[in-house]
Amino acid sequence: MTDTKAPSVNVLGGPLAPCSTTPLTGFFRNGRCDTCREDSGSHTVCAVMTAEFLAYSKYVGNDLTTPRPEFGFVGLKPGDHWCLCAARFLQAHDEGCAPKVRLAATHRDALEVVPLDVLRHHAEEA
Repeated sequence: MTDTKAPSVNVLGGPLAPCSTTPLTGFFRNGRCDTCREDSGSHTVCAVMTAEFLAYSKYVGNDLTTPRPEFGFVGLKPGDHWCLCAARFLQAHDEGCAPKVRLAATHRDALEVVPLDVLRHHAEEA
């Protein structure tokens, strides 16, 4: 990766909180939903996985449950926190199966795709 990270600021304007280190998440695999220009998927929404969302994600072509050891990916289960692509989160919201979101750990660049009121609607802190 040659690009540098965007400032680590969350959607509330504060410092970006960690999302998960177990499993290790983020575009940079640093436990945070940091992003940069090379992150074309905008892995910026810190979401709490649910069985419903994981099934939905698999249905639409992104299997997050099957381990992929060759990529160091253990597979996700309900309750895990993960940096989701902003567009996938919005798609899940539109389909009625969006997971909960940790606002303090969701990068402000997610707001380029997902309106703040939608994120607040799904906030686990609410």
